[in-house]
Amino acid sequence: MLKILHIAPQNYAGVPYDFYRMHLSVGDHSRIITLHKNVRDFPEDICLNLPLPNFSLAKKWRKTKVDDVENKIKKDIYFKPKNFIEKIYFKINDKLKEKTINNAIEEYHLNDFDIIHFDTGLGFYRNANQAKKWKKEGKKIVCCYYGSDLRIRGILRELDEISDLNITSEYDHLGMKDDLQYLFYPFDIGELPKTKVNQNEIVKIVHSPTNRKYKGTDLIISVIEKIKKEKKIEFLLIENMKREELLKIKSNCDICIDQVGGTMGGTGYGKAGLETLGMGIPTITNMDKDYENWIPENPFTVANNADELYQKLNELIDNKDLRIGLGENGKAWVEKYHAYENVDNKLKELYRQKKII
Repeated sequence: MLKILHIAPQNYAGVPYDFYRMHLSVGDHSRIITLHKNVRDFPEDICLNLPLPNFSLAKKWRKTKVDDVENKIKKDIYFKPKNFIEKIYFKINDKLKEKTINNAIEEYHLNDFDIIHFDTGLGFYRNANQAKKWKKEGKKIVCCYYGSDLRIRGILRELDEISDLNITSEYDHLGMKDDLQYLFYPFDIGELPKTKVNQNEIVKIVHSPTNRKYKGTDLIISVIEKIKKEKKIEFLLIENMKREELLKIKSNCDICIDQVGGTMGGTGYGKAGLETLGMGIPTITNMDKDYENWIPENPFTVANNADELYQKLNELIDNKDLRIGLGENGKAWVEKYHAYENVDNKLKELYRQKKII
């Protein structure tokens, strides 16, 4: 039995928590500790509930980071404070949470774990002191990158230098760092509600962005409005809803649009795309040609711009059999590539390659 600890700033989209559930499902011992509570109420194991800066200056600071990515400002892949003020802020912030973290390490026996996953490539602090301590004690270090951690923040050099394995579930990351190993997200299709797909007289199309800019929502709405003038459809734009309620609504839809024409550089799919595919709902997303061809048995309907989205939507709206076929294939694909047992087997293969086990 392996003893695997996950550390994550937040339980982003429930993905870090799914890794934890995957470990438990195959008989390994695991815990996941998050620093900040997820605002969308995804489940938690251990959450320190540390405050997340939300004042105007903090929001402006985060926006500058996003703007740099959107404007394709070239930067070093390694994180470094942007200025002296930012450097001092991280030092002070690390010091303020040190007592809470040390108490948690003792209370939850975190020193007893053998493999430490730093989800998003970030630990308790902006330095790697705790990771270095664990490394000296013989523990194995794994960094797992999910998305904006690499695109916006960058890699923590000190942590990267002692990491035994670096993994990602984002295709575009593979071009950013040479030693990244790709791993499909673990996902349990059994947690999804029963569906009533393709039983609607009027085709229902759903889009549920967490961030309109990232998902290309304005472009999607413009295409939907064009189609509405030509055909009778129902379009559901859902935002700021708890996941359980959102899944119930999606389970009664016929087509999902995940993202088309977003501005953050990341294409493809995330957990939202897996959820709709897993419910047998044809799912539209954007992918460049290399990515589209790289994914084995690609189950997604690909649209990279407004014209392609208009074309693909019309094909799906007009052809119920096509929707049913794509839905069945998508569900089978999720089970084949994202099921806990399959992802765990691949992860342990990587562990063995890097002599972690």
